Amino acid sequence: MEDIKKAILEFAENSKKTKFYFKDLEKAVQKVMPDVKAREIKKAATALINEEKMIYFSTGSSTMYGLKGRGVTEDH
Repeated sequence: MEDIKKAILEFAENSKKTKFYFKDLEKAVQKVMPDVKAREIKKAATALINEEKMIYFSTGSSTMYGLKGRGVTEDH
């Protein structure tokens, strides 16, 4: 799972976008590790949320992921 989390973070840090749909994360990880299942990617993304390295961003109709402290205003 650590390799998957690393791939997600690298993608998020190197992307020009600041918010990502799960499909974006899935494509990025599967480009590097083609055998990884979507469920494993979801677990890794959730772990990054729990570790406070990433945050959820709700658009109202869907949930997106964002790198904590990058391009997303946070409530204090």
